[in-house]
Amino acid sequence: MTKYAIGIDYGTQSGRAVLVSLADGTEVADHVTDYPHGVMDETLPDPTVKLGYEWALQHPKDYLAVIEQSVPAVMKASGIDPADVVGIGIDFTACTMLPVNEEGTPLCLMDQWKQNPHSWVKLWKHHASQPHANRINEVADKRGEAFLPRYGGKLSSEWMLAKSYQILEEAPEIYEEADRFVEATDWVIWQLSGAFLRNSCTAGYKSAWHKKDGYPSEGFFEAVDPGLKDLASTKLKGDVVPLGTKAGGLTKEMAAITGLPEGLAIAVGNVDAHAAVPAVGVVDDGKMVMAMGTSICHMVLGKEEVQVEGMAGVVEDGIIPGYFGYEAGQSAVGDIFGWFTDRSVPGYVEEEAKRQGMNVHQYLEKKASAYQPGETGLLALDWWNGNRSVLVDTELGGMMLGMTLQTKPEEMYRALLEATAFGTRIIIDAFHENGVPVDELYACGGLPQKNPLLMQIYADVTNRTIKVADSTQTPALGAAMFAAVAAGKEAGGFDTILDAAGKMGRVKEEQYDPNPEAVVVYDKLYQEYKRLHDYFGRGGNDVMKRLKAWRT
Repeated sequence: MTKYAIGIDYGTQSGRAVLVSLADGTEVADHVTDYPHGVMDETLPDPTVKLGYEWALQHPKDYLAVIEQSVPAVMKASGIDPADVVGIGIDFTACTMLPVNEEGTPLCLMDQWKQNPHSWVKLWKHHASQPHANRINEVADKRGEAFLPRYGGKLSSEWMLAKSYQILEEAPEIYEEADRFVEATDWVIWQLSGAFLRNSCTAGYKSAWHKKDGYPSEGFFEAVDPGLKDLASTKLKGDVVPLGTKAGGLTKEMAAITGLPEGLAIAVGNVDAHAAVPAVGVVDDGKMVMAMGTSICHMVLGKEEVQVEGMAGVVEDGIIPGYFGYEAGQSAVGDIFGWFTDRSVPGYVEEEAKRQGMNVHQYLEKKASAYQPGETGLLALDWWNGNRSVLVDTELGGMMLGMTLQTKPEEMYRALLEATAFGTRIIIDAFHENGVPVDELYACGGLPQKNPLLMQIYADVTNRTIKVADSTQTPALGAAMFAAVAAGKEAGGFDTILDAAGKMGRVKEEQYDPNPEAVVVYDKLYQEYKRLHDYFGRGGNDVMKRLKAWRT
């Protein structure tokens, strides 16, 4: 008898439930629920309460709406017996955090606090806490805190510590009232199971938690602000457990809402990109998974904890239990291609693409495919949204070199594709040369499914074979796999994520192998890219920062 699990992927604008077969990872049914309140970046639900610059909030009830609507929908669409479902797992954009009381009720749902913006969910892309991140980084650097190098030398404004500090400074009454600050992924699991646990992924990558050292010390927090002294022991309290841990069983109330059996295994939460790693069958070292979309998240497993320049984090048990999970990234990839097609393409390209029944991306890819490596005469730096790894510098900007009066749009498009590949190679080299081997690449997300030229360029630039996820819902598949682990073998699931990945992890049969001739040319171009990268990114010429300062 085939068993199933449900993975729920919580994105920025919507949540998707996917029902997955444990026999082979096949996605049997899926359903999307758009968040009724979307992203609140101008006002609260009460339109008289205005939000500040770079705020991004959400409504916690929207997350429950996904469970209420999408889970019954996939069960109905599939027609399977609810008794054949062994568990539920979720993944979430992170850090997405909220203050709650002792019972787990979000403060924003309480009448006395609902008009205060700081009582609401702060979405991952809430950047209004940047001054607080700057203060945290300044103090950590001055004190020589051991945790800072694990995050490439800088903690992000998107993460838990900066957001908590912002609440303390701007809404001390909310800070005092909150029993704890929780990741949205942990809060949803709390609602499903009635039990609160923190997962090692979000705790490690987003809250500076370390398996051996715990959170940063009271002394550090006090040096940042005396009011933060007991942040770890109060607002961040709660056991931190590995991925695949069973948080508890589905509550009676949630069983009635979903139509699933009470007591069904509920796995602890996870981060969206990180959940994708076992979904492509990666459960050991030497293999880098690239979650490729508007940006890229690069993830690789290692057997030891080492320092790598510009990494976004290294966490023991952070991706796969038993390994150190390393993360790095590029802050814009698909966004760069989108910028080019939206803002820099002449009208005749749009007209010709339409005449050929293509969108602009498809047309430019077709035209760009006719060129050999180096034939465009162009070279670009991929910093249209700053640099996440390895330079960790948001003030850098993009650049294209070599344009002439004969330069064509498709040549520029290809140069941008190549630039993002060079940026990925910088990251790969940083890991590989510092004792974290990267021997082959796995790609998931929207870009690998749409742009074969891009994937071939990445294979040629990195001189590595690239395998592509067979699933279009890779994070949700990974979440379902961890649900099956939480259920355990006796319940029809798996004892370990390795077992689950062996059955359910899927990549396409076709793969992208490096073209030896292209590798030689791209290696020469990469050396030129690296010279520009170091000159403009490591202080040789800070003109990009000066230009940005004059602009702002």
